[in-house]
Amino acid sequence: MYRLFFIFLFFFSIALSQNTIPKNDFRSPLDIPIILSGTFGELRSNHFHSGIDIKTKQKEGFEVFAIGDGHVSRIKIQHWGFGKALYITHTNGYTSVYAHLKKLAPKLEAYLKKQQYAKERYEIQLYPKAGELVVKKGEVIAYSGNSGSSGGPHLHFEIRDAASKPMNPMLFGIDVKDSHHPTVNGVFAYALSDSAQINSSNKVVQLQLKKGKEKNSYVAAKVFASGEIGLGINSYDRQDLAFNKNGIYQLESFVNGIKNFSYDFKKFSFGESRYINTLIDYSRFKNMKQRVQRCFVTAANKLSIYKDVINRGKVSIEEGKEYTIVLKVKDFKDNTTTITIPVVGKKQKVTQKKKEIVTENLITRNSEHTLRKDDVSVYIPKQTFYEDFYFDLSKDKKGRYKIHNDKVAAHKNFVITFDVSKYTEAERKKMFIASLNSKKKPSYSSTKKKGTKFTTSTKNLGTYFLAKDTIPPKVKPVNFAKDKWISNKKYLKIKVTDDLSSVRSYRGTINGTWVLFEYDAKKGMLTYDFNDITFTEAKHNLKLIVTDNVGNNTTFTSTFYRKN
Repeated sequence: MYRLFFIFLFFFSIALSQNTIPKNDFRSPLDIPIILSGTFGELRSNHFHSGIDIKTKQKEGFEVFAIGDGHVSRIKIQHWGFGKALYITHTNGYTSVYAHLKKLAPKLEAYLKKQQYAKERYEIQLYPKAGELVVKKGEVIAYSGNSGSSGGPHLHFEIRDAASKPMNPMLFGIDVKDSHHPTVNGVFAYALSDSAQINSSNKVVQLQLKKGKEKNSYVAAKVFASGEIGLGINSYDRQDLAFNKNGIYQLESFVNGIKNFSYDFKKFSFGESRYINTLIDYSRFKNMKQRVQRCFVTAANKLSIYKDVINRGKVSIEEGKEYTIVLKVKDFKDNTTTITIPVVGKKQKVTQKKKEIVTENLITRNSEHTLRKDDVSVYIPKQTFYEDFYFDLSKDKKGRYKIHNDKVAAHKNFVITFDVSKYTEAERKKMFIASLNSKKKPSYSSTKKKGTKFTTSTKNLGTYFLAKDTIPPKVKPVNFAKDKWISNKKYLKIKVTDDLSSVRSYRGTINGTWVLFEYDAKKGMLTYDFNDITFTEAKHNLKLIVTDNVGNNTTFTSTFYRKN
């Protein structure tokens, strides 16, 4: 009983201490000027950015430092995502995260490779004990890189609280030069009820803006509206010394001087991050690549970032009344851009109406559904989508199935099942469920096979069909040739590609001993570090087996000569 009390007291004291954010406890993770290519909370595909992206002068290999005393609590190595990532839990209860690394510092790299060789795998996740890998503030822990899904060399950096919620690192004293005011690309008005209209339309209406009298202000042309309406804004921010279009920090809305809506990016939880698809106008993003941030909260929206919200941010416009709506867009340095919108309550005939395609399949958000079309069925659990809509399940002339369209966001996975009984067992072995990607090319969708049923679980609506892959992966040596000496090489490099279902796994040995090939999935490059293992003989037999997602495999063998 006493033990439970002290455990409770320990975590309570950490939580209490984190009510006051320490601004002087931590140092910078890099010794170069902090210039950002990505801000905290920035709008990304289906998630909020959980840290800041620090530019590294388009280079890899900068020293990365522990921002405070603590211990390494997690090491995660993956082909995509964060790539090589390091987590440090600090003595004050916060955890810092360093991602897209090139490599870890020597003692940490040795620990990592020992585990990779023991488990004979590159992708790995480790959780060292508290006293196992202790680090000090300012100690070099890694080197910056471009691993995982990174689009260029940079350091992704996070600070998480004791509940593993990401927090804005700028709150902890990390300073970034920023004298720029947020840029506004457009302001939009939404009719939110059946009887509502804006300038004779119940479609989304883009408002006309002109510069205001005050600096960094805009005034919209007078809006005539009735019923319940909402606003949205397309905006970004720039910091000094960079041209990147980064995310804003805070958005506020006022109606006749009274705040009715606001949010800021101080903290959020990973569990709510996908609700970004309710914050933005998702269909407009898919159609026009514009992330319009709604200044109102939809019914399915469960984000915790909102404050001072009245009537979910919606504005009820009454006949004959006048309203002044003001939007304020801010960055972390409190640089503010203001938009003033005059609204007159006036009922007008709707001349521009929304078009709704009606099908036999009405998806209601709070019910589960199973839809069928020929050889395909789609199972949709409750609350998969954010609102009710008519679902299109159809088949085109090429035999591909249209599982609605990608203009609608899904919050949960739904399941697509193909009946493959008309194919032979031999044919099924080489088949998989594919979707059309953004380039209209077939893309492998993780396929489970059981008897005559193929299933895939996904959050992506679009076109799905059965594809066949009979071609094994290609393997090509990059920096060596058969039966040649390569004693001057530090690394062994091999290019691997697959034409359709993509590479699933690989296994390499030298002289029968498993060796660690690091895989850069973006480049399709396998790299072995000759410092990993000391071989006594000069002649080396290399064997590499590469397998794709339907089981086609290529065995590559070669002989080379090298002395350690």
